[in-house]
Formats: sequence, structure tokens, C-alpha cells
Amino acid sequence: MKVIIIDDEKRSRRVLRSILEEACDGINSILEASNLIDGVELIKDNNPNIVFLDVEMPKHSGLEILDFFKDKTINFQIIFTTAYEQYAVEAFKLSAIDYVLKPIDEKELVKAFEKAKQVINDNQIKSKLENLEKALHQLSLNKIALEVPKGIIFVSHEDIMYFEADGVYTKVHLENGKTELICRTLKHFTEQLQNQPIFYKPHRSYLINLKFMKELVKKDGFHIVMNNLSTIPIARDRKDEFIQMVNRVFN
Repeated sequence: MKVIIIDDEKRSRRVLRSILEEACDGINSILEASNLIDGVELIKDNNPNIVFLDVEMPKHSGLEILDFFKDKTINFQIIFTTAYEQYAVEAFKLSAIDYVLKPIDEKELVKAFEKAKQVINDNQIKSKLENLEKALHQLSLNKIALEVPKGIIFVSHEDIMYFEADGVYTKVHLENGKTELICRTLKHFTEQLQNQPIFYKPHRSYLINLKFMKELVKKDGFHIVMNNLSTIPIARDRKDEFIQMVNRVFN
């Protein structure tokens, strides 16, 4: 964890550094600056986790720090150090994680540090979860999650031959010959895959992958024969629509 101390008083910087080194775990780097301008440069060059920032300094007050980051994201925690309690309200307006009054009390400083550390850890966890969610969302564009008794299996859309309604369950017939019984209705999968044009519902009890059609036969109505020789009926109200579609595409 990187820490930067920005304070015009050398003694204050020394006290802060001493407490941080002796009482605060997880710090591997402590840098110092004696004014806000130099401190901002240190922040931009070193990407710290926590910045201890004095309020009363020559030329630029610590409260002006956000003026130097107008086009950048503040991804570090700010802990203000000040001899004047009236600055506390202004500090929190700037989204500071905490403030510590001078002369520095070790317990108060450690408390503020631990508070900042917890926020950093929480943000890191949140970031990891968001990245995981993005990865899973990308996966969902090409695969479907099937909840089976032993857990969840992730199957490519390309490997699903067809879905078959079985009461409140659905049988998922896979290209490899396996069939998975899923505790979901066919409606669930129909809605989930409605934006996948490769899937078509010729009958209220079936949702098929058009890739695996082998033959269209007329026998007691129209039926689709799949690659595994399963016969899927075409509902009367879907027959004309389906035949027209086939004729437009293949003729």
C-alpha cells in the first residue's frame, strides 16, 4: 500500500511517518511533499492508496486538491490533517474519508488509516466482482447456464440440438447425445434465447436449433427431423410461416 504525506511542516511529516511505520500494517511506501503542487505531482506519478493532506499550507490550501484533478478520477483516499476543527465540514464535502486533528493522536490516526484501508479493500472487491460480472456477461453471449443436480454446466449455444418441454421441467438435448433435465420451464429458455436467431419454436413444446435440422417431412402434418433422427412437430399455426421462411432462404 502506498501512502503520501503532504504537509509544509517537517515535524508534522516526521510524526506522521513515525506513527504510520510503527502502528499501521500493510504500508510498503511512504512519500512526502512540503506543498500541494509537489504533492499533486507525487500523486500523479505514484498512484497512492492514501494521501494524508494538511489543510493550512502556504500558497495552496489542502482543500484545493480537487482543482488539480478536474479531468481525472480520484482513486485514492484522502485523510486531512489540521489543527482547526472547523475545517472538518469542508473536508467531508470533498469526500475525504476522515480528518485527524493536530497535534496528532496515534489512536485517532490509526483509526483513520484502518477506515481508509477498509474502504480500499471494499472497492477492490467490488472492482473484482464487476470484472467477473463483465466476463460472465460476455460468456452468456455464447453459452447458456444449465442448472443440474450437481451444480451448473455451461453449454455453448452451438452444442444444443433442441429443448423439449416436460411439465415444469425442460429436457435439453445436446449434440453429443446427452440429455439434461433442467428444473426450468421451456418458456424460460425461449425468453432467454429470443435474441438468438438460430433458435426457433415450431411447437409449444419444442425450441430447436435450426443448425441441426436434417429434413422436413409431411406425414400427419409437417415435422422436422433433427440430426439425431428425433421428429419435432410443427404446430398448425406455425406451418405456413415456417414453410415460407424455408422457401425464401433456400430457394
